[in-house]
Amino acid sequence: MAVGDIEIRDDRAAGRLEAVAGGEVVGRIEHFVLDVPQRALVPVHTVVEPAHQGKGIAGSLARELYAIAAREDSAVAPLCPYVARWAERHPDQAPGAGPELMRAAKASLAAHPERF
Repeated sequence: MAVGDIEIRDDRAAGRLEAVAGGEVVGRIEHFVLDVPQRALVPVHTVVEPAHQGKGIAGSLARELYAIAAREDSAVAPLCPYVARWAERHPDQAPGAGPELMRAAKASLAAHPERF
């Protein structure tokens, strides 16, 4: 996906959704995949490089994360505070995650803190 001069790239193997401009990664959402109790993308951290902040990059990343989840018939369990706030502001694009899924996502992250 491209937004203006920003390309959004899914580096699933590395657990990152990246915003790329001029060949450089200028923002990212770090995430992992949860399989139980249901398949879900779990965003943990959103970063936009200081020189690129305020340009809508984080919002574009969050929007694409939810779009990827929808295409894959997966949920999103937002542990990242930014993604959680974005989802609250965009309920039409960001279906909520139930409490069981959120508990499972938190437990998985706690069991594997080396991920992030």
